[in-house]
Amino acid sequence: MGATEPAVEERENRGEREEEEETEKKKQRGAKTSEEEEGEEESKDKEHHRFLASLNRLNPTNPLRIIVNNGGGARFTTPPSSRVPPPRQAPPTRSQPPQEPHPPPSPSPSTPPPQPQAQQQSRSIFTPTPQQTLASLNSTKYTNKFFLLLFILHKVVAIAFVGFLVFRGVQGLVGSNGTVKRNEQRILKFLLPQVEAASLLSIILAFSWQMAFRLWPDFMIHFILWSTFLMSLSSGILLLCFQMPATDAVGVCLIAFSIGNGLYACWVTRRIKFCSKILVKSLEPVSKFSDLNLPTYYMLAAGFLWMSLWIFGVIGALNFPFPSLVIIALVLSLAWTTEVMRNIVNLTVSRVVALFYLRGMQSSTRFSFQRALSRNLGSACLGSLFVPTIEALRIVARGLNLLKGEDEFMFCCANCCLNLMTFIFEHGNSWAFVQIAAYGKGFVRASQDTWKLFEDADMVEIVDADITSSICFLTGICSGCVCVIMAAAWTHTVYKPFTATISLLAFFIGYLMTRISMALPHACVSCYYACYAENTENRFFDKTIRDRQALIKNGRVVVPTPRVRRAVA
Repeated sequence: MGATEPAVEERENRGEREEEEETEKKKQRGAKTSEEEEGEEESKDKEHHRFLASLNRLNPTNPLRIIVNNGGGARFTTPPSSRVPPPRQAPPTRSQPPQEPHPPPSPSPSTPPPQPQAQQQSRSIFTPTPQQTLASLNSTKYTNKFFLLLFILHKVVAIAFVGFLVFRGVQGLVGSNGTVKRNEQRILKFLLPQVEAASLLSIILAFSWQMAFRLWPDFMIHFILWSTFLMSLSSGILLLCFQMPATDAVGVCLIAFSIGNGLYACWVTRRIKFCSKILVKSLEPVSKFSDLNLPTYYMLAAGFLWMSLWIFGVIGALNFPFPSLVIIALVLSLAWTTEVMRNIVNLTVSRVVALFYLRGMQSSTRFSFQRALSRNLGSACLGSLFVPTIEALRIVARGLNLLKGEDEFMFCCANCCLNLMTFIFEHGNSWAFVQIAAYGKGFVRASQDTWKLFEDADMVEIVDADITSSICFLTGICSGCVCVIMAAAWTHTVYKPFTATISLLAFFIGYLMTRISMALPHACVSCYYACYAENTENRFFDKTIRDRQALIKNGRVVVPTPRVRRAVA
């Protein structure tokens, strides 16, 4: 027994030493593994930075670059928080027991893990100015629902009422044998052909004006300013030559408008060059979308069909009690309907062009048109109802501000009116349709946000002096005057008593149809201003606006538009 005990002890000691050696080898292998993992992490980081640098050299319109700029870059730059690299351990020695490393502090859920400086710099490269998220570009909510329901109710009532008037007209034409039947036969013979001819002529003029503005925008601004003056003056003189009280009244109004138009054309001479540059530049994206004119064609066709039915309603209203009030109601209904059609085209074009400027996207015209007819239709109805009124009252307030002079007693309320109209204009203006189309905002909020962008970009004076909307308005007036000349000369030849009535109807139809077609250039200019204000460093914009701002600040460009600040000063 005594001889076997040392051998047993010796085997036990040998076994312990072998276990210790295996333990040390495992620890050394673990340390090497951790070092290898750290080396792999460092190599992955280097590859990651090289990848980001290659992304930075991509063209801004590259789809991969667009995804990174719009929020996808977080997937490439932010390391996952769940993977924490293990701490480096020192290999133990026999003379000194191994030191247990302290575990790293677990990151709290509220504080993100620290990032290397190189990663933060690469992330800043792909982080542009704050913009709306991609989800907001496809907002599914309906805007201004109350006015959407109001417009739908109005159209249902208008269609039912016009149908009833048409039924009354057919009933009077077929069922009666007295004066009612003779009156309606006379109306159908001497009024309907001229009005339908005016509708066809207005569509031809609408297509012609839009094509001309796309081909020769610089020339068309000068042409519209002075051709409207000549057409309104000619139509007024023609109506005065008929020497009837009704035609004389209409003729005097047209001549007065022509005088004001001539003065306005002289007043805005200094703005024409800059306006031409903006119009030429803003129409460049239109050539990239071959189907961008389709919404205009659809709305013109729908407008022609509705006007044809509307004319029969007017004929039936002549046999209705209080025909004057009924016709006025029908005219207001037609004005709101055609204005909504124009703003539907405005929203469609604004979405396509705005997404091209802001995201470099080739957006679908069909999808944008469907959004304008559904989700954004309420904003179009609200804007169509109030924007023309607001802009007209703002012009009146500016006129009072110009005329007040030194007589504070006579025009003591000029500043108050201009302040009030400026406040209302900031909460409801035609520039809002860009943000409505792009981000699905409501009309009031879009107006406020767009005007705030103009203020931040120091563009208030520039957009305030823009004459694009005036050019579009004068184009409609010019078409209306051409229709008046045609319809008045025709009617005076066949049946003189209807000359004044048909002249007014022809002017109204020609103006409304042309305004629908001019929504495309107007929307393009609005997108150019609004998208530039949102991102002034966008590569799609040149130095035209920036140079204009510099000239205004240096006092070399005087913007002769009355505003509140100058009036108070």
